Amino acid sequence: MTTDTVQDRLARAKEASRATARLTSDEKVRALEAVAGALESNAADIIAANAQDIEAGRENGIGDALIDRLRLDRKRVAALASAVRAIAALPDPVGQVVGGHRMPNGVNLQQVRVPFGVVGAIYEARPNVTVDIAALALRSGNANVLRGGSAARASNTVLVRVMRDALESAGVTPEAIQTLDDFGRDGAKALMHGRGYVDVLVPRGSAALIETVVTESTVPVIETGAGNVHIVLDETAPDDWAREIVVNAKVQRPSVCNAVETVLVLRQAAPRLVPLVASALQSEGVAVHGDDMVRGLVSDVIPATEEDWATEYLSLDVAMKVVDTLDDALAHIRRYSTGHTESIVTADALNAERFLAEVDSAVVMANASTRFTDGSEFGFGAEVGISTQKLHARGPMGLSELTSTKWLARGSGQTRA
Repeated sequence: MTTDTVQDRLARAKEASRATARLTSDEKVRALEAVAGALESNAADIIAANAQDIEAGRENGIGDALIDRLRLDRKRVAALASAVRAIAALPDPVGQVVGGHRMPNGVNLQQVRVPFGVVGAIYEARPNVTVDIAALALRSGNANVLRGGSAARASNTVLVRVMRDALESAGVTPEAIQTLDDFGRDGAKALMHGRGYVDVLVPRGSAALIETVVTESTVPVIETGAGNVHIVLDETAPDDWAREIVVNAKVQRPSVCNAVETVLVLRQAAPRLVPLVASALQSEGVAVHGDDMVRGLVSDVIPATEEDWATEYLSLDVAMKVVDTLDDALAHIRRYSTGHTESIVTADALNAERFLAEVDSAVVMANASTRFTDGSEFGFGAEVGISTQKLHARGPMGLSELTSTKWLARGSGQTRA
């Protein structure tokens, strides 16, 4: 990119958003197909840049969880390209009619979806987010401004270059994708204070990063929260469901926000399920942090402290607690949950429906792994993030969550009396 200022790039993104809003659905599809193809054809360059980031990350001791999120190999680059194509294949949300009616005086009203304009994102060590947000923003008619953090600087530099070149080859302004990575903290600050340029800002990363963006931004923020995720096992939970769901939710990819962090077992089920589930976790290398009853039923359990119930480990650690009743499990979730995802394993339909109705989280499940809380799994192609707030968007955010609405009024000379 040319030598310029943060404000220059924000201004170019704002100008580009007017062009992306005018793109037809077919034009957006062609551009996204070009992006997917470019990711595949430039995979070697992307992986080489990513190797630099991983080496630097290890030298800086950023931890295994962030290294896992940072890593791009051929399989993951291919998955990024596949996600872009999946987004291209989704229905275009722009212009969709949300509602409307004809007024008594004959004026016809329609509420339709429109792009936000400029979508900003601040995130850490997640080069996949660079592609996901750029693709979702383009399909929904938006421009985007990205601040991906120093840990993924080399990866994101190549990814942005590849995508901008692809847009240009497809006849779409490359200014629709901007990065502020080379401005460091000043870039993040400018993005948070970009009123008049940035229409909505989405943070993804640690609780500290999200809190900073939420409290310091002067632009609207959609909060994506940390995932202190719970699974409840009641007295009717089948052995195989309990074991397989909990192990999958913890072990498949422990460094992500939909991994389970706390398992609550109802007391009547504890003698049967605690040894079964805890030993299955331990055999997969998971360190179990348990209360006194868990420690009495299973060996090699770390004594749990109050801090454990509030911890998002993002590692092969899990907290396990025995509670007397479903009421107590619900109370524990209300106290410690971050509002991300909770699940219950039960054969009791009444318990399942009560759990689904009473738990106030973005995604609430019965008899399913919390790993399903994901934009791709939900059929969105990818996600901007998982919103844990209640205004505008909640849960995995796809195309429709990157649009606002406006009212169209069509009259025939009416005036208000």
